[in-house]
Amino acid sequence: MSPALVCMRRYTLSSASREFADTRSNGHEFLRNTSMHTYSATDPGAGEISYRDTRRYGWMIATFFPLVPLLGIGLILYSGLQWTMWIPLLLIYTLVPLVDYWLGEDERNPPEQIVPQLEADRYYRYLTFAAVPMHFITLIVAAWYVGSHEIALPGFLALVFTTGVVNGMAINTGHELGHKNTALEKNLAKIVLAVSAYPHFNIEHNAGHHAQVATPEDSASSRFGENIYRFAMREIPGGVRRGWRLEKQRLARLDKKLWSFGNSILQSLAISIVLYGLLTAYFGAMALLFLLLQAPVAWFQLTGANYVEHYGLLRQKLPDGRYEACEPRHSWNANHVASNILLFHLERHSDHHYHATRRYQSLRHFDDAPQLPSGYVGMFLLAYVPFLWRKVVDPRTLALVDGDLNKLNVDPKLLARQPAG
Repeated sequence: MSPALVCMRRYTLSSASREFADTRSNGHEFLRNTSMHTYSATDPGAGEISYRDTRRYGWMIATFFPLVPLLGIGLILYSGLQWTMWIPLLLIYTLVPLVDYWLGEDERNPPEQIVPQLEADRYYRYLTFAAVPMHFITLIVAAWYVGSHEIALPGFLALVFTTGVVNGMAINTGHELGHKNTALEKNLAKIVLAVSAYPHFNIEHNAGHHAQVATPEDSASSRFGENIYRFAMREIPGGVRRGWRLEKQRLARLDKKLWSFGNSILQSLAISIVLYGLLTAYFGAMALLFLLLQAPVAWFQLTGANYVEHYGLLRQKLPDGRYEACEPRHSWNANHVASNILLFHLERHSDHHYHATRRYQSLRHFDDAPQLPSGYVGMFLLAYVPFLWRKVVDPRTLALVDGDLNKLNVDPKLLARQPAG
């Protein structure tokens, strides 16, 4: 029996998704009450099954959201007030968690009989394709503004942080594209990663993080008791080292040299160098300073995602010394509507790690996966204040294992502080 079928036996669909699967005899009535983009299939045991993605057009928000920093530029051009440059960042960190709270969670899953149709619908991948130039537009316009207008330090910092935050989403777009098997999507992933100068991400994430996730060996899995700032000091350089090591191994298998055009890291890095170089040549030293500062902000956004996605979770070792297979319970999951739309369903992370090539529109909720109390933006705010994170998340993490630290990926510094015996 295939792993996918085993998974379907072990993990039940949520009750809400079962309601979708029960759409049988009244399928024609269902079709009349929905848009033309309704998927239907006939199952020998279940009869006619219909499904409509209620977020179909909502996903467009993720495509155009990278343009948000341009709002700040528009506001200062209109008002001349430096503080207005902070409004987009304020909206991201207040409005998104509030809308998440207001809309709540959506645990519905597409029926498995419908998934092949969802995956084949090119509309969804066109949205990820279209997101790529949006990040370039924002970066170019922001570099133009700081290089050709007088801007005080508060306004400059506001644009650095706002652009860096949305370019963290560029890494997420590269994440969605980089997991797919088409040459076009893999190349677009390399291109969009150039915006934030994070060229090693695809190989490090796909071949490294997915192999070692939820183990002490994984630099991208946060440990119980480790705050986000110490995690960043381990995760960012660890990812760079692992990415280069894995790319060296890949090229060696192909009998190619590390320093060659076949190096996928160098390909993306070359785009960054050309892009940053041209923007500096056109808009000057201030543009270069802006570019070099917004990139680490983008990296830290990825660090934030990695921090909340696997905090404290641990795959147990088998008698032969290997780790058990990754299952949905080894990733924190979130079903909050607003932030999931902004991030192309990244927050359904449990299914992503269980089926890495599954497209965002098909990712599922599992009842048995650990659930975050908020979407990622709200969780980032908690993580930035370690005391609040420990107060909210640590009890939830301990409850998963009945307080047994041996079943968690624990920060060695925390273990050192535990009393003997």
